Amino acid sequence: MAPWLLWLLLAIGTGTGTGGAPPEPREVPEPPRAVPEPPREVPEPPRAVPEPPQAVPEPPREVPEPPRAVPEPPREVPETPREVPEPRAVSDAELRELSEQLLAADSNRAGPGQLELNLEGSGRLFSRVSPSLLAVPTVSALLALLDNYEPQTGRAEAEPPEELREQRRFLEAALATPVLALLERFVLDKGLYPSAEAFRADLHSMWFGLYSRSKGKALDSSGFEHVFVGEVKKDAVSGCHNWVQLQALESAGRLQYLGYTWDGPWAAFPDVLSLRFRWDGHLKSRGSLLVGSSPEFDLALFTLCFLARPDSQCHISLGGEAATIQTYSWDKQRLVASAYPLTPQ
Repeated sequence: MAPWLLWLLLAIGTGTGTGGAPPEPREVPEPPRAVPEPPREVPEPPRAVPEPPQAVPEPPREVPEPPRAVPEPPREVPETPREVPEPRAVSDAELRELSEQLLAADSNRAGPGQLELNLEGSGRLFSRVSPSLLAVPTVSALLALLDNYEPQTGRAEAEPPEELREQRRFLEAALATPVLALLERFVLDKGLYPSAEAFRADLHSMWFGLYSRSKGKALDSSGFEHVFVGEVKKDAVSGCHNWVQLQALESAGRLQYLGYTWDGPWAAFPDVLSLRFRWDGHLKSRGSLLVGSSPEFDLALFTLCFLARPDSQCHISLGGEAATIQTYSWDKQRLVASAYPLTPQ
């Protein structure tokens, strides 16, 4: 608006005094009415804000993948036992060497004049048995065990407390000898047992643990009974591979010697003998045994072969002469079924 026109209007308004000019300023506030318009578009951006969360769940879909590979390490865990030394890794040379050491340590075997045999005769096998030989601690402990067993298979073996004590006394006497000390040290050095206690517990179990030779009818047998005492099955003698038992039976009038089939090359005891006899009328058509050895020697040698060559031939050396021990386990368990020296047919 031109300044002169504005001046004219003001002059006219002042002259009339009507008060009609003041309304003009009311149009001044018009511009602010357009100010609120922009806020109408402000809320629009938030509509797009929720979109990103729709993609957020995607990463978790890949998170479970790593656990699929976690079980892999355990597959290699069994490898460790494969590195454990073979528990029966005893060489033939070690068997020959240790058997000679056991023989040299056997101070309780029969010496000159203590034991005499009547091989060529019949009826009686033993011509002389020195009382001092029978008084050896391990021999006397063995003699105390011989009457604890029922020879007939199929009849359960009873083990009252006193007989269990006799078993322990026998093993304790044997373990106190240099012979068993040698064997114990050997099996520990070879890693066959973790401790002496473990070996001694297994020694008792493998020899005195009961099992059934009567198809489960009764617990009627053990390795000790079969080898050191003997049994009667189907009217025939089974086992009985120990000379102390034979002389005890002969002294009691219960054994009839019928001759021998093989005598080893040893001039001194122990000797290896194959013979025939009757026990209470029951025939043993052919049986082999060590003669003149101590009970601890038989126990140590048979145990060594049972551990090193179970169910097979065990080649040893006695006084420079080769010999072979055959062992059998009962039903593939760690229980002695039989052990004896092999002799020519």
